Amino acid sequence: MQLNLERPDYTWYLRGADGHHALVNERTIERSFAIAPESLVEDWPVVDAKAMQPDDLAPLFALKPELIVLGTGPTQRFPSAAVMHACLSQGIGLEVMDNAAAARTYSVLAGEGRRVVAGFIFPA
Repeated sequence: MQLNLERPDYTWYLRGADGHHALVNERTIERSFAIAPESLVEDWPVVDAKAMQPDDLAPLFALKPELIVLGTGPTQRFPSAAVMHACLSQGIGLEVMDNAAAARTYSVLAGEGRRVVAGFIFPA
């Protein structure tokens, strides 16, 4: 059986993530970042989900998502209610999960053509 790697028809694709790094296209990223099918925001300054502030979401909101998938590191850690409210008040869904699950979820949604943005948090 011959296997072929099929690349998505968008610019930035996520090949996987864990609690310490992610593989975007052919690059390894070890600092917090955000990704959308046509955008990559490197060096997102968030290093702890529990310490997030609503203003930390500005780079993600700028990408005009209908849904944000938030990868919070090796384990699921929920941000404050204020962060969740900031999303909901703008009509943007927020799903919180560990980085590996967030990577899988983002890839499925991006592949379906959804307006999804994923933020991945790595400790400093």
